[in-house]
Amino acid sequence: MTRSELIAELAAAYPHLLTRDIERIVHAVFDEIGAALSRGDRVELRGFGAFLPRERAARTGRNPRTGDVVPVEEKSVPFFKVGKELRERVNQRLSLQKTDD
Repeated sequence: MTRSELIAELAAAYPHLLTRDIERIVHAVFDEIGAALSRGDRVELRGFGAFLPRERAARTGRNPRTGDVVPVEEKSVPFFKVGKELRERVNQRLSLQKTDD
């Protein structure tokens, strides 16, 4: 689902809200998650999961086009750890699909 699809789904579910207000809310939530991660903070959404920054050590990489060795600097990357409730919902859906086949 894309951001615009999420906004459209929310607009359909909450017709009393203006679409522009839903857009502002969605953008504000995503912007705050990004800002918290850039500060090095953990963002936890109960029942969904947690976003946290993870450190990646410096390493030697390769240019895929030329095969040349390139140094890759240490960096921080966002990581998502799925929550128990979401994991169970996804697994339940997958088990239902397997029984239908």
